[in-house]
Amino acid sequence: MGGKPSQSSDKIMDLPQVLAAVRRLRSEGKRIVFTNGCFDVLHRGHVQTLEEAAAHGDFLIVAINSDESIRSVKGPGRPLQPEADRAAVLAAIGCVGAVIVFSEPNVLGLLEAIEPECYVKGGDYTIDTINQEERRLAERLGSKIVLVPPVPGCSTTSFLERLAKTLPRS
Repeated sequence: MGGKPSQSSDKIMDLPQVLAAVRRLRSEGKRIVFTNGCFDVLHRGHVQTLEEAAAHGDFLIVAINSDESIRSVKGPGRPLQPEADRAAVLAAIGCVGAVIVFSEPNVLGLLEAIEPECYVKGGDYTIDTINQEERRLAERLGSKIVLVPPVPGCSTTSFLERLAKTLPRS
């Protein structure tokens, strides 16, 4: 029984903390991997993407959209879970090294600051459909771009559609 209490909350960082961790890890010869997304309703597709992302380096940084940025992209009913809850769930996943919340419309600033060795995007993205400014920046930084294909039927949108069919109509 017993055991050490989880320190997953230590993984939720602001940018200065992330950059300090990156400097320390790079001084040890470690490779940094970066990915981002909403992670509103965590599902198997997310976990698979995170595990595959982590396999491309030694320390995985996950940037999550703030509540306000999700609302601006997905509408007033989202996110379903507040950013603090989404960050806590992601931080509890073993392969995740750090979680950072961002409010900007894209991750250009984080990519430029962190300069990851690998930039991972999951889902239905192709090299031509990811944010092209992010793509060009990642390429300029020398980051390897990895696209992880989706798990069929595992998306927040498909989950919400299935849920809506099961709820009684009022």
